[in-house]
Amino acid sequence: MKLLEYEQQIFLDAFHDDGLLITARGLGLERILVNFFKVYCDPSTLVLVLNTTPLDEDFYIEQLERENVSPLPKTVTNEYNATERQKLYLQGGVLFITSRILTVDLLTDRVPVENVTGIIVCRAHRIFESCQEAFILWLYRQKNKTGFIKAFSHNASAFMTGYCHVERTMKNLFVRKLFLWPRFQANVQETLEKHKVDVVEIHVQLTDNMVACQAALLDLINACIKELKRCTTAIDAEEITVENAIAKSFDQTIRLQLDPIWHQLGPKTKQLVNDLKTLRLILRHLTQYDCVTFFNMVNSVRTSEKQFGQNTGWLFLESADSLFVHARDRVYGNREKEKKQNSDKGKNALEAAKLDVCPKWEALAEVMAEITDHNSKADPKLGPGRVLIAAEDDRTCAQLKEVLCEGADSLLARLYTKSLATKGEYIEEQKRIAQRKAKPVKDPDALSLTQMIASNMETGAGDSEPEEKPPCTSSDAYYGILPDPVTVIHPLHGCSDPFSLVRTLIEVQPRYVVLYDPDMEFVRQLEVYKASHPESPLRVYFLMYTGSVEEQRYLTTLRKEKEAFESIIREKATMVIPEEREGKMETDINLERDATPANATVNTRKGGNPTSSGKGKVIVDMREFRSELPSLIHRRGIDIEPVTLEVGDYILTPEICVERKSVSDLIGSLNNGRLYSQCVSMTRYYKRPVLLIEFDPNKAFSIQGKYPMSNDVSMQETTTRLTLLTIHFPKLRILWCQSPYATAELFEELKAGREQPEASTAMTVTALAEGIDWSDRFSHGPQDMLIRMPGVNSKNYKSIMNSMTDIAELSTLTEEELTRIMVNAQNAKQLWNFLHKDFSGIQSSDKGKVETKAGKKWNKRKR
Repeated sequence: MKLLEYEQQIFLDAFHDDGLLITARGLGLERILVNFFKVYCDPSTLVLVLNTTPLDEDFYIEQLERENVSPLPKTVTNEYNATERQKLYLQGGVLFITSRILTVDLLTDRVPVENVTGIIVCRAHRIFESCQEAFILWLYRQKNKTGFIKAFSHNASAFMTGYCHVERTMKNLFVRKLFLWPRFQANVQETLEKHKVDVVEIHVQLTDNMVACQAALLDLINACIKELKRCTTAIDAEEITVENAIAKSFDQTIRLQLDPIWHQLGPKTKQLVNDLKTLRLILRHLTQYDCVTFFNMVNSVRTSEKQFGQNTGWLFLESADSLFVHARDRVYGNREKEKKQNSDKGKNALEAAKLDVCPKWEALAEVMAEITDHNSKADPKLGPGRVLIAAEDDRTCAQLKEVLCEGADSLLARLYTKSLATKGEYIEEQKRIAQRKAKPVKDPDALSLTQMIASNMETGAGDSEPEEKPPCTSSDAYYGILPDPVTVIHPLHGCSDPFSLVRTLIEVQPRYVVLYDPDMEFVRQLEVYKASHPESPLRVYFLMYTGSVEEQRYLTTLRKEKEAFESIIREKATMVIPEEREGKMETDINLERDATPANATVNTRKGGNPTSSGKGKVIVDMREFRSELPSLIHRRGIDIEPVTLEVGDYILTPEICVERKSVSDLIGSLNNGRLYSQCVSMTRYYKRPVLLIEFDPNKAFSIQGKYPMSNDVSMQETTTRLTLLTIHFPKLRILWCQSPYATAELFEELKAGREQPEASTAMTVTALAEGIDWSDRFSHGPQDMLIRMPGVNSKNYKSIMNSMTDIAELSTLTEEELTRIMVNAQNAKQLWNFLHKDFSGIQSSDKGKVETKAGKKWNKRKR
């Protein structure tokens, strides 16, 4: 993979110095990463890659395999045990590894940290202080002062949230240098200008009805925003505007501002948020889909709003009436003409309807006709050029495929008869469609798209699959529109593979690209593709509705990214970074913990307590390393030891066991009864069992709602189940923590002055058998022994314990007596055979131990 001139400069800058690299979207960051992996795929180096997904890893390995790189990177998952992972680390090369596994291996010294060449961090905009990746880098820098850290991101807008986000991210990454490569960078512009793409901009005009619907929707959105600002002062007035409401991220923006106080908002404010979401969805349907789909969407919203009364008043505005009228006119035409047409008795509803064809469909038909004409005049050596059509989502692609194969009128008629026509009209239309497909087209002068495709397809216009599929590996593409030239339709968003468009460009190598919906990232990917293949001609047809929200959304995306880079550039100019920020010096305060380590010595002559030296350690279950809490505990000076625990999540002291639950986990565990079993186990093995309920400070949470609780007690309510849990387990303590930071501080206070737990002891504690209702009435040891015997299960163990005093008495019973007690002859026979088995191979000393154990009574106390 040959890099472009600006890509070479990016690679060299990031290769020679540690730092954070931020590029504009679509400029080929994945190409730069592939070259980094290519350099470090060598057994003499060990490079760890963080923050990648399985799809990312598959793409990178596939590209390296194309270039015959050996050895290829390996993906480290839980399929490898600890011993196998140690061998992989010693083999070197590039390793894609999950953060949870690497955290555990670093804490248990399985990773030869001193031999790690460096760490590459992808999606650096997601790195914050308490995340697993930041904890990994912190552990890495403590033991390795020479290895590199290189971080990459192509999301400049993500660094705009929060105060000094870039500087804080660089601090968490332990890097001092910041490399910025926006689209307007001089080297990028110069490189891409050398091999410009042949762009044909096609400005499509909205129909009069579409313009009226758009204006009505914008008025309604503006009215809802004004009312929302009046109802609450918790939102940023400068951020919540009509212009920003068009953007895709508007829902996320408004929820981020209102989530912390969501439980305090009134029903009207909440409904306004939902109304804005609904109106934005309708606005998207206007330019994205056909008139029938749009009318069905508007009609369904109107019906549901009237039926349930769930609206904030926008439904009764004049703009709402205008929206409903013009949405209907797009299907049935003008009302006056409609009355005249309906007076004709010979016409049914479908024939009387005036279905508006999407203007972009007509423009697409003209583009395809032009491409066919160009291919007919092309150089015979080159052959017909392949065509790639890129649309917004999967639904749009499916509609375009039907338009290209069957025609726009056929698609609209099918949609109309499916959703709006009566049953009789639906049957008649299905007959006409069947007849139309059976008869050949008679008009040779017609310029319909169906005829154009039929002339190019040997199997006919209705066939959707060519004999041979194009050599494209993307599962998100639609094939078979045209076999000659090969035409592929691919969605821009919602793909199962984030690199599907890049794969399609590489494999299909289209000569013509039709950008049905504008997308900033794909436009730049096309520029990079053209610059990387200067010998291949490429023409791009850029379709866009003039004066539409679609156009404004595209321009807003460009503006926001530009503003983000300009803001980061200004921040970089004023940024003061200490020399020891990289963590390569012993004086870096970022690598200091909040207290002395656990093995610190204490002077006993000065009143020191050997059990409270340092801040000790906490035993942590392996599965808890998906959360932020272990890293925050470690940074407070408390050592953490990862093991596999069956009972509890955190063992603070030999007596304190903590089960951590988020609010969603708490509700789910209470519903399925799992929390009850966990509390039984903790109460049995630990003197101080603790249920820790941890909630997100950025989201609304309260035990009691805004309104007073009802006097009626319902077992379906979470508060009722939680109350019963505390009544059943009086020793259980419930702790509420607002964030992982508060939890770490609380753990430190709970451990103060107490003994340290032992991992070996904590690992021997096993969870109780499912379905066993352990009781303090009987001694726990004999219960354990009994329940593990053959033939004993959760249905018969209680009757056995109630019928005799100890296991010694159990061994004296006959098989018939056991059958009477256990009610099952087969289970009784298994138990009898087990108790009367010949133990001739056991030594005499062992026999004495067995007899002593068997003679112990399981009755703990009389009741």
